[in-house]
Order: sequence, then structure tokens, then C-alpha cells
Amino acid sequence: MKTGLPRQQKGAAAIEFALVFGMFFAVFYGLISYSLPLLLMQSFNQAAAEAVRQAMAVDPATAGTAYGAQLTQRAKDTAVGQLSWIPASFQFQRDDVSATYTGNTLTVTISYPSSRLYAVFPALVLPGVGTVPRLPANLAARSSLQF
Repeated sequence: MKTGLPRQQKGAAAIEFALVFGMFFAVFYGLISYSLPLLLMQSFNQAAAEAVRQAMAVDPATAGTAYGAQLTQRAKDTAVGQLSWIPASFQFQRDDVSATYTGNTLTVTISYPSSRLYAVFPALVLPGVGTVPRLPANLAARSSLQF
């Protein structure tokens, strides 16, 4: 007795594999490509919050007239230090972090252009779906504290 697939079914497994693999690859690519921006956003939020917390350690009595400058410098240094884990290929720059002290409010903002992220992990254009991942122009986080 002959075992195996009938003659008409020989290519069916290859076609099914191609269709399933295509869907699997698209889901896997989407999972990975959205995880990276989410990781960066969580890191930016945490770094901004930690920068504001660390800036509270500046003593206004010893800082004198340079209190605002010392606050913003310490906040910026802390945020950049918190984000030092980001690989050089992501082109994260110190200028992506800004700290301002107006009145009695310190605000730390981190703004990272998504175009730099696409240089590391290119976008995939899927028919019917569009660009994966579809990101805003900038990944941004902000934290502020009123003294």
C-alpha cells in the first residue's frame, strides 16, 4: 500500500507554510518594533521623574543667585545619566534633554525624534495595514515639580 500525499496535494504544504509564515513574521515584527519605542518611553518618563527628584537636593542657601542654573544643570545631568544605557546607534544626544526653571517650577523634558529610531529598526510597510510601527514625530516625556 502506498503511503503519503496524493499527487494533487504535493504543493499545498508549501503554500500553507508561506501564508502562515508571512502572518507569523508580521505579528513577530510588530511585537518587537512596538516594544522598543515603549521601552524608550518608559525610560524617558523614569529619567525625567528622577531628574526632578535629584534636583531637589540643591540647597538654595548655598547656591545663592545661581540656584536656577544649578537646579537645571543637576536635573539635566541626572536625566542624561539615567539614559546612558541607550546604545550609540540610537543617536540619543544630550541636547534631547532640556531642563527649565521658571518662577518656582522645574520642568524636565526629553524629546527624541522617531526618525532616529527608524534608522536603527526600519519600519515595515504592510499592505492593508500601513507602516509598522506607526510612531509620532517625537517620543517625549515631561516631569515637573513646583518648589
